[in-house]
Amino acid sequence: MTDDFVKLSNELSKIDDFMVCTENDFLYLLEKVHPSNQANAVNLLHYLSLRSLDIRELQDALHAAGLSSMASSESHIRGQLLAIMQRLGREVQIPEKVFRYETGKKSLAKKSTVLFGKKQTEAVPYLMITFDTGLADDYAKVKNLLQSGMNIARINCAHDDESAWFRMIQHIKRASKITGLGCKIYMDLAGPKIRTFLKDKEKLKVEEGQIIYLSDEANMEDDKLTVGCTVTGIAEQLNTGETVLFDDGLIEARVEKIESARAKLQVLRISSKKPFIKNEKGINFPDSSLLMPALTDYDIKCLSFINKHANIVGYSFVRNTKDILQLQEAIGKNKDLSLVIKIETPEAVKNLPDLLFCGMRQENIGVMIARGDLAVEIGFERMSEIQEEILWICEAAHVPVIWATQVLENLNKSGVATRSEVTDAAHAALADCVMINKGTHIIRTIEVLRDILTRSGGHHVKKRFTFRPLTIASRFMTK
Repeated sequence: MTDDFVKLSNELSKIDDFMVCTENDFLYLLEKVHPSNQANAVNLLHYLSLRSLDIRELQDALHAAGLSSMASSESHIRGQLLAIMQRLGREVQIPEKVFRYETGKKSLAKKSTVLFGKKQTEAVPYLMITFDTGLADDYAKVKNLLQSGMNIARINCAHDDESAWFRMIQHIKRASKITGLGCKIYMDLAGPKIRTFLKDKEKLKVEEGQIIYLSDEANMEDDKLTVGCTVTGIAEQLNTGETVLFDDGLIEARVEKIESARAKLQVLRISSKKPFIKNEKGINFPDSSLLMPALTDYDIKCLSFINKHANIVGYSFVRNTKDILQLQEAIGKNKDLSLVIKIETPEAVKNLPDLLFCGMRQENIGVMIARGDLAVEIGFERMSEIQEEILWICEAAHVPVIWATQVLENLNKSGVATRSEVTDAAHAALADCVMINKGTHIIRTIEVLRDILTRSGGHHVKKRFTFRPLTIASRFMTK
């Protein structure tokens, strides 16, 4: 072995020791994981330990030596490291329980099949289609969706009612039986609704630099510059300097002062030709920790229907492990209902490893990158970086990922795709499943998306990434 190879081997050996120590340090997490998820939970720990380090120089040296740089090895990270050491002449064995390339690939594929069902084309990610109200009474269109490539039907519990949901599900089951095509039923819990409330008016005109006030419905004053919020006691939960976003971030304000039961805000930015805060529009608090449950009373009422009719439940606005445990307790002993954790808040991003370990206490879980609220909360400029980090960490855990929100949205609504959304759709091939929202041109959108994913699906595994430290991993390792 040359001196350079000895140096590389020693560096890899130190990292391997760190991986093993990490596994021992977090045994308390592994002990609670479902037996079927034990090996991939260990792989996740190995990956997080590696990604808390900066190994870019090591990667360059490995690449220059004609060896794997460990990029694209998320599903089998320690197995890859040990295999490199073997190539360098080090006498090491790869333990049977440690994933190699083939076993890691098979494990993730199996997890995806169990969660989403079988599909006709392996090279194309699963397609999840959001149902609109009209599909409750349109069997022919439901059948057409299934024949066009729908693998999972998404029903949003924030809309319609149990009667409409039941008719949708009956159509899906009938079409599946007739066509022989499988289709999973995914039902999204509505989660907490944070909306504006305007007293005696439909909209409030604002301008940059203006002072307005935010309060809850119970403490609304006659002041025309006060905006109500559906969160009880909202003012007391905010701090000076925190950001408040209205209407998907089109209007940005900053908390200047807390005055009794209302917060004084200054409008900083208006990114709309119509400078109005309207009634029943969304509000985001990206810097604030709100004291409100992810699982609402309405969600709990929906769970009875979901437990009986759905294959997968989507959990909205998850922030921490307490949220996961609360839902798991509410679901009860229904082993046939899989869980999808929706990542749409900064807290969920920060706590992603803990959320995965907690979710893996049950057999089948997935993650949805809910890019709508997530982009508003973390900032649009960070969205590309964060969604890739989520993909990497979930692949290390062998947890399937759903790529959601605004996929080919312009095509779906108007019939014409923009150039940027076609590129975005191609990038979605990195995920295990892609979600399309409801729209007028849904069948055409499915056809275009399948074509894009088929063309791009064979290329994304060839991308080479360098491993600077991930903040998510570093934060987890220093707990």
